[in-house]
Amino acid sequence: MAQSGGVSRQHDTSLGQKFVFAALHLTSVLVSLWLLLGGGLELVASWFGQEVVVTDPQRGLLLLACTLLYFARHLLTLFYLLARKVAFSEVFGLGAFIAFFEIGFLVLGSGAFRQTAAPFSLIDGAALAMVLAGSFLNSWSELQRKWWKRDPANRGRCYTGGLFSYSMHINYFGDTVLFTGWALLTHSLVALSVPAFMAVSFVAFHIPALDAYLSQKYGAQFDAYAARTRKFIPFVY
Repeated sequence: MAQSGGVSRQHDTSLGQKFVFAALHLTSVLVSLWLLLGGGLELVASWFGQEVVVTDPQRGLLLLACTLLYFARHLLTLFYLLARKVAFSEVFGLGAFIAFFEIGFLVLGSGAFRQTAAPFSLIDGAALAMVLAGSFLNSWSELQRKWWKRDPANRGRCYTGGLFSYSMHINYFGDTVLFTGWALLTHSLVALSVPAFMAVSFVAFHIPALDAYLSQKYGAQFDAYAARTRKFIPFVY
């Protein structure tokens, strides 16, 4: 099974695709910087005869920090963690999705559609903690697996340790936690549609496809791991 869950499972450096992906993501980051700090929101609004005032610049800066953190983690994933082949269809599809939510979160959270700033509260503290915790769960679990697989003695074995001992797809769960926190920081209910979509796509599409691939690849090793380990949410599901 060379492909599952919409991505290739073949090992390949795919450096050209990764550099294009990184460049697309950098473009999204630069657009976000321009919109918030360079007067881009007001300029774009003027093209449509509208007036937009950034009423919540402090929240906008916090959301921009989330964007920069996610960009740094994406570079780590692309150029260190990711060993499988990356297709250009994945690059452009996910690149567009990243730009959509990064810029969208920034516009919503900076107060472009609100008359007043949303004061920071305990909810924001919890949301920021979710961003940091989700980032840790995703990146640290992937690093643990990467370092384990580097040992020749583990060649051909299924990794079941570290954070993956609590959830078979702890990296996906981490991303869901991260994006839920990120969306909450915007103070817009519309933004919550992004983590909701991601959670559904993980549970209904990516996880079943990946499990089928891993079962075929590792056989009884994976099946025993799946029988004793929660699939997505540690201690729950």
